[in-house]
Amino acid sequence: MNRRVVITGMGVISSIGNDVDTFWNNLKNGVCGIERIEEFAKDNLPSCIGGLVKDFQPEQYDIDKAFIRKQDKFSLYAMAAAQQAMKDSGLISEGENSNIDAFRLGVYVGSGIGGFTTQLRETKNYLEATDGSKVSALFIPTMLSNIAAGHIAIKYKAKGPCLDVVTACASSSNCIGEALRAIRHGYADAIISGGTESATIPLGIAGFANARALSKEENPKYASLPFNANRKGFVMADGAGILVLEELEHAKARGAKIYAEIVGYGHTCDAFHITAPRPDSETQSQAMKNALAEANFDETKDNLYINAHGTGTSLNDSCETRSCKLALGDFAYKAHISSIKASTGHMLGAAGGAEAIASILALKEGIVPPTINLDAPDPECDLDYTPNKAVKTELSLAISNSFGFGGHNSCIAFRKFSE
Repeated sequence: MNRRVVITGMGVISSIGNDVDTFWNNLKNGVCGIERIEEFAKDNLPSCIGGLVKDFQPEQYDIDKAFIRKQDKFSLYAMAAAQQAMKDSGLISEGENSNIDAFRLGVYVGSGIGGFTTQLRETKNYLEATDGSKVSALFIPTMLSNIAAGHIAIKYKAKGPCLDVVTACASSSNCIGEALRAIRHGYADAIISGGTESATIPLGIAGFANARALSKEENPKYASLPFNANRKGFVMADGAGILVLEELEHAKARGAKIYAEIVGYGHTCDAFHITAPRPDSETQSQAMKNALAEANFDETKDNLYINAHGTGTSLNDSCETRSCKLALGDFAYKAHISSIKASTGHMLGAAGGAEAIASILALKEGIVPPTINLDAPDPECDLDYTPNKAVKTELSLAISNSFGFGGHNSCIAFRKFSE
């Protein structure tokens, strides 16, 4: 089977907005959500900036108070984004208003790290009483990275396939791509898919900073600098991005709103290094080529948007530029490209979900969101990265790149929907 798959619902929690409209409007207008984290300053960390979620009130998203009290933030963010996406989609899996078989509804939601705050807290509890008596009975089922997907499945009675892909910063893009394949080949009619993360804690900052991956810039508004010659590393951020993928005929039969069609997916492994990208960009470009081939990319007809991984690290940005050129040849210079991490920070395992939403809305509205703070382009990064201001143009195809530690590369492709 090779069924068509569309996007019928979206939800997001991020440093620049806790709903899709706010997130998108802030992206278009170049708002930066990165701030100094004052409570971390006392820890003498090498970096005290991040893209934290602001004004998050989980009870607004139909989340039970007892659940809020007991669960890690990464699960709360996932539940809030999933609630938005499911409400947006109009899917109901139980009761007299049910419009999908519960066994045909799945959940593919990933996290690169999982319950990091819970891990840190319960480790401290263990060290205070080495017999383990202070460790919470909920430690394991709160910390596990798959638990967000499990909670979403319980909430929406999704009895179909449920999967948590853990591929670092490629996690949610892999989840979306694997969900595409599951629906395309008949294993489900709809899948709630994306990623979630809450890792911007002192331990996380210390770990990434000591790995020489983080920016140590003092000014938070000029810290995440994709493709900029002044870049010094990425900026950690939290949040969730969740989409509802649905088989086209199923969506049409119930009169669903359709945002875009998901038409391609490629993923490869660098097989090179645990943190550094492969320097020849062979494998990253192959993931892009695979997604573009599935999407039937035609350089004579398509106006292409590339939502770049664009972390603001020296190696990633130059390698990704090379990947675009290897995948597209001379057409790379015609593509519209931007990195929203300049605005949001790097949401790690949730990045691909949020960036898929940005890619879909770029297609839908014909607006390329900007790469803000791109005031000193790196000569090695010589493509059109949409510096500082959004660009209005009719787009036909969008791809979103996600590259993770361990050499995990993922690329997903979307088209404007047409019958």
